[in-house]
Amino acid sequence: MLVRVLLLSVVLLRGMTVALCFAQTPSTDHPLPDAPSAVKAPEQSAQDKSDPKKGSPLDVLMRRSVVFPDLATSTEPLSSGEKFKLSVSNTLSPFSIGGSLLGAGISQAMDSYPDYGQGAEGFGKRFGSSMGRSASRQFFGTFVFASILHQDPRYFPIKDATLKQSIRHALRRIVITPTDSGGEAPNYSGLMGSLAAEILANTYLPDDDRTAGKTFKRLGKGVAIRAGTNILKEYWPTIFKRLRNKPTPAN
Repeated sequence: MLVRVLLLSVVLLRGMTVALCFAQTPSTDHPLPDAPSAVKAPEQSAQDKSDPKKGSPLDVLMRRSVVFPDLATSTEPLSSGEKFKLSVSNTLSPFSIGGSLLGAGISQAMDSYPDYGQGAEGFGKRFGSSMGRSASRQFFGTFVFASILHQDPRYFPIKDATLKQSIRHALRRIVITPTDSGGEAPNYSGLMGSLAAEILANTYLPDDDRTAGKTFKRLGKGVAIRAGTNILKEYWPTIFKRLRNKPTPAN
């Protein structure tokens, strides 16, 4: 039942995204795959060069990431519709689905949520609950609260940072987030989105896992995982830049 509900939710989200696409003016910024490109990027305009933000990580991000859709490719603020589409993209990204599959496998091996049982059915329930929590966190954090509080849910990595600077920035992003106006603010949207997702999860998790203590334990675990994910996001654009510039071995 849980898996069917999750699949229905994904279908509904996809349908709403298509509706939003038809309702808005088509954008000329087409997403490209996570693969090196030999095409030279066009020269920046004088207005772009005068913008101090243009020299940050944006020249490293050669394309919109499929694995991490929330990696920023523009300094322009997102509309509410774009935040909603980003929440859907994050939920259905390979990293999110792969993480849920891995988490479900580990959970089954450790017999977490024993009421789910074992076998294919138990694995499906664990995977479905993980994807449900991920979809809820993205819906509330990336779309609802980010739109209400005018906060930017994207991730802006630092260019040419040291390991210490990257780790500090990745951890700081958990509690501080950019705003739509270009400033910074406490990351209420991300933290409240995570809390709302865990509270909602208490409606479908086994009874023994619906206590306040286990709710906050899941919340803390999720925050720790996102901190590690942020560190990976710091180096994700640079990885593809280095792969593209990798010299060809001599014969």
